[in-house]
Amino acid sequence: MPDPFELSEDIPAPNVPAGPPPYLAGLNDEQIRAVEAVDGPVLVLAGAGTGKTRVLTTRLAHILVQGKARPWEILSVTFTNKAAREMQDRVAAITGRPVEGWWLGTFHALGARILRRHAELVGLKSNFTILDADDQVRLLKQLMATTEIDDKKWPARVLMGVIQRWKDRGLTPDKVSNEEGSEFAEGTLVGLYRDYQKRLTELNAADFGDLLLHCLTLFTENGDVLHEYQMKFRYLLVDEYQDTNVAQYLWLRLLAQEHKNICCVGDDDQSIYSWRGAEVGNILKFEKDFPGAEIIRLEQNYRSTPHILAAASGLIAHNEGRLGKTLWTGMDAGDPVKVRAVWDGEEEARSVGDEIEVRQSKGQSLEEMAILVRAGFQMREFEERMITLGVPYRVIGGPRFYERQETRDAIAYLRVVNSQDDDLAFERIVNVPKRGLGQATVQAVHQLARAQGMPMYEAARLIVETDEIKPKARTSLSNLLTDFERWRSNLDSLPHAELAAIILDESGYTDMLTRDKSPEAPGRLENLKELVAGLEDFDNLQGFLEHVSLVMENEENKTEDKISLMTLHAAKGLEFDTVFLPGWEEGLFPHQRSLDEEGLSGLEEERRLAYVGITRAKKEALIFHAANRRIYNQWQNSLPSRFVDELPDDNIDQMAEQGLYGGIGAQAGLRTPGAAKGGRDLSETFSFESPKKRGHASDGTIIEGEAWLVPSASEDSKFQLGARVFHQKFGYGKILSSDGNKLEVEFEKAGTKKVIDCFVDPA
Repeated sequence: MPDPFELSEDIPAPNVPAGPPPYLAGLNDEQIRAVEAVDGPVLVLAGAGTGKTRVLTTRLAHILVQGKARPWEILSVTFTNKAAREMQDRVAAITGRPVEGWWLGTFHALGARILRRHAELVGLKSNFTILDADDQVRLLKQLMATTEIDDKKWPARVLMGVIQRWKDRGLTPDKVSNEEGSEFAEGTLVGLYRDYQKRLTELNAADFGDLLLHCLTLFTENGDVLHEYQMKFRYLLVDEYQDTNVAQYLWLRLLAQEHKNICCVGDDDQSIYSWRGAEVGNILKFEKDFPGAEIIRLEQNYRSTPHILAAASGLIAHNEGRLGKTLWTGMDAGDPVKVRAVWDGEEEARSVGDEIEVRQSKGQSLEEMAILVRAGFQMREFEERMITLGVPYRVIGGPRFYERQETRDAIAYLRVVNSQDDDLAFERIVNVPKRGLGQATVQAVHQLARAQGMPMYEAARLIVETDEIKPKARTSLSNLLTDFERWRSNLDSLPHAELAAIILDESGYTDMLTRDKSPEAPGRLENLKELVAGLEDFDNLQGFLEHVSLVMENEENKTEDKISLMTLHAAKGLEFDTVFLPGWEEGLFPHQRSLDEEGLSGLEEERRLAYVGITRAKKEALIFHAANRRIYNQWQNSLPSRFVDELPDDNIDQMAEQGLYGGIGAQAGLRTPGAAKGGRDLSETFSFESPKKRGHASDGTIIEGEAWLVPSASEDSKFQLGARVFHQKFGYGKILSSDGNKLEVEFEKAGTKKVIDCFVDPA
């Protein structure tokens, strides 16, 4: 038998032994079809847990073993270097030898490989440098220094993010529309982008976005080069096609035009990275791009139980922008997806902790459990609960809550207010946000503090009375000290949570994040609000800071058996026996920002994210939603997510305490109030106030209004002043005043609180 790896173009494919190749053993019919359909354009819609990786690697091995192409005639694209290494190892295991010369890697790696061969055609040398993110921002700052761009209003990191998004869309400076360009830096960003590209060329450098953008320029302006690669790559295979951006899509489409033997593997139902530039439309229009394409659906799931799959399939079926498939499995039915309604976030964390302990007591490993949240700020309560219970945990995809930059900065402000002797805290925030106190000023304060044997705070008070530092710095430092004195004077007169919010506002820290237009900024603001909300759990600021110190000093448990805590975005590609899915409430999930900014497409991506969350579970999925959330340091009533409504009744087990949703029954409490059978329509008793946000009406439509429900004053309360009432969270109390159906109640243990009359009962 001829060596299939050494064939010339004129030698036909070698003869292979009769019967199915051994590497097809164990594959189902659709998987085999996906492996053997090597000629022509093919789209493999691989649902969650359907054996996508095995199909992709077996297909590659099949092409080689059958003599369809030599390794260097195959282009295989993955999204991570780890995935590329795993694919290389698997193919080598199937073929029985290392595969050499194969074009395998990420888009960036393959783009760089092509560019280095033809660098001079795009104005570079073959040894060009690839700048990392920090170098990119540093270079842009240098260019901004020669312009009149306000770097406080338009930080370099924000503008670099915009430039990179343009590159992800395949836009050179000349292709950015005037309308879009006018939206940033007073219309000067396109010019800055052009200067940035020019400077990169002068430095013989490229950034990551250029690795494909330059390739597009190379191919479109040099037909002979494009033709060379079109002829070279007989077969193209692409993993995670649903996550490709526009530039990646254009690059692939150009390369595939000659042989048209392109196979894209992906799942439109798992496209959740639009904020990174991913375009779900790429996979949806595959048949249009490649007429006659074969569509193969991998629907047999090898991961989850029938109940879990049916719940996920029923949910995602509400999306209009999808190609359609229905997952199934030959496993036993298993348990329905559990949906639990709880009173508030604290009870939610406690309930999840209880469920974890129950499973631990039955011998289940923590490694096989995960808590998946929609937003990073949700992690605080779960992290603290795990510490309280002594349950080892790891945060995947980011630092722990109290280790995040914004959290540590905010705590540093509180530490200085609590103790003026805290040099580490003072030094951390003395110029955060930037207030013109550079290294020279900080060094002068340091020297005085050491010379006098006093804290830096006291040294700062002395130095502002001298000429040791520049007048501008002296004024800024004096203003900061005045702020600290004012905040400290309110330490005993204001509630500590309210004081913390005031400090973050008056220091300019909140405004700094509000002006930050980076994709991470909204999440950082949410973390600050969650931090402030957490202060209410403590009697005073000192108690909170002691708690934080204990949490941060909690030594990393060396055991390998830990529960995983992560966002839903970070969970893609992972699987666990048991998955906890908290926070399924309107405004939180689907996230209000996605609805406000993206409308229907944002809602559908949020639904895909919910689908990803459920399908991470192999045996158990537990969904939680709270009737009350502490949002922006205030207790708000919340509605169950519309996604709870969309789960098929036959595949869920729902439970809620009586009265969680204003008297709606236990079963109805799991559905959107008013949409449940026998429930009352809350549109009669609640109103939506904010014109800037949209909520979820009882009929499932998006309506203008506040995501978090607030009580309407359209009807009088049924309670009289002075009446004794009982509240499930705050206990017994006496009504002091009423405004519509809002009550001010003096509770015997919780003090005076504002509540809604439907959440209290006559005592």
